[in-house]
Amino acid sequence: MFFSTTSKFTQKGTTALLYNSVFGTNSMSDTIIHPSIKPLIPYYLFSGLLFISFFAYLAAAPTPFWYPVFVPVGAAIYAGTKHLVLRTTKLVIEGDLIKYESGIASKQQRTIVIQKLQDVRVDQSIVERILGIGSLTLETAGETSRLTIDGIDNPGTIAAMLHEKMQRRSK
Repeated sequence: MFFSTTSKFTQKGTTALLYNSVFGTNSMSDTIIHPSIKPLIPYYLFSGLLFISFFAYLAAAPTPFWYPVFVPVGAAIYAGTKHLVLRTTKLVIEGDLIKYESGIASKQQRTIVIQKLQDVRVDQSIVERILGIGSLTLETAGETSRLTIDGIDNPGTIAAMLHEKMQRRSK
């Protein structure tokens, strides 16, 4: 899953996070981090190319068969389903709480108190570095001690802000 950051307003809020860190506004309340659709772009392009090739086949074939339409329709449904899953997954940072919510029909929610946060780790592959996305791993003490969120836009910025918030809470 890939995440993009939005603040209280609906624009992509990596700008808001960067603005807050540059101009000294350290408030992370009401920060919402949604999946980024950057990795879905190839699926959308592939679906579009399949539709174009299907219509080219229909124009060129003397007696076209309609069953090949299932391939581009299937690819579009797959991309749309992935998009819906990514849009219904979010990480919300409100004051001293980090809430992770996911699910379409049934919802899963996990809440982490920032004071119990022990480690924040960022992982990025080469492709993720090129796209500006990465995985953010939050570790706490306890039975379910690790939460990994894949594909967040600018994960280093978010990790730095969480580290800063952890240090302020520990003082």
